[in-house]
Amino acid sequence: MTKLPSHHLKLAVAHPQIAPNTGNIARLCVATGTELHLVRPMGFVLTDRQIRRSAMDYWPRLKLTVHDDDAAFLKALDGVRLWMFTSKSERDFWGADFQDGDCLVFGSETHGLSDELLAVCPERNVRIPQVEGERCLNLATAAGIGLYQALGRVTLRGE
Repeated sequence: MTKLPSHHLKLAVAHPQIAPNTGNIARLCVATGTELHLVRPMGFVLTDRQIRRSAMDYWPRLKLTVHDDDAAFLKALDGVRLWMFTSKSERDFWGADFQDGDCLVFGSETHGLSDELLAVCPERNVRIPQVEGERCLNLATAAGIGLYQALGRVTLRGE
């Protein structure tokens, strides 16, 4: 079995609305050794049975930080390179220069990332390509695609 090298990537979800999606993202983060940052307000509480069910027994091993709002999140990650995943970007993520220590930021299922968050680092707003005319991927699926692309870049460099 191939082992995933240790790394310092982070994954953040701003204002998630659907507990099972966040549970699946939590499970992804545990399986990859990735810190998870959640930004309030959220459409559920962390004690929700649905989030625990989708994260199963992974939850106790999750490296989780919850931020009260966007400002608290940005302050806590000051100095960390943020990659904003958004369907509003024209730049695809294939050529993104992901580096160890970066944070991949995803928005809520219903609204994506706010214009304010997208304005923080417009040069690092990226999109996961898909066929024309389709709205978007499931949040947990997008997080998995983005994280494994970043992990591939980081581990290939041997950072």
